[in-house]
Amino acid sequence: MTKLTLGSHPYMLGFEQLERLLERSAKSGNEGYPPFNIEQTSDTSYRISLAVAGFAEDELEITVEDRQLVIRGRQRDDSHGRIFLHRGIASRQFQRSFVLADGVEVGEAIMENGLLHVDLTRAQQETVVQRIKINKG
Repeated sequence: MTKLTLGSHPYMLGFEQLERLLERSAKSGNEGYPPFNIEQTSDTSYRISLAVAGFAEDELEITVEDRQLVIRGRQRDDSHGRIFLHRGIASRQFQRSFVLADGVEVGEAIMENGLLHVDLTRAQQETVVQRIKINKG
């Protein structure tokens, strides 16, 4: 029996890129750090909140790469000359990726109380009916 993929299904024309997006999101880091929330703030807007306690604004980078929101964090090593009796707060780097649908735009990013909030908006799409003229061959 042949495995039928989304891109090869006869009624799903042009969805090859969607299949690649699904594969990419499945491969993206699901390690759990840093923890995050995704909330719907209105019918057309969303907010991603990441717990980034200990990170300064200049240690965080937010980019959009090929319809993928990528949030990276890298803390500076400030342990020179310090003697830790116990070190339970890790200073590690991270990368979180979120695949964005067509029409979703990244708005502003806000740091507040150890949380990084990234606002997203979905553009309103109108239903378009297109009539195709049939030409005589």
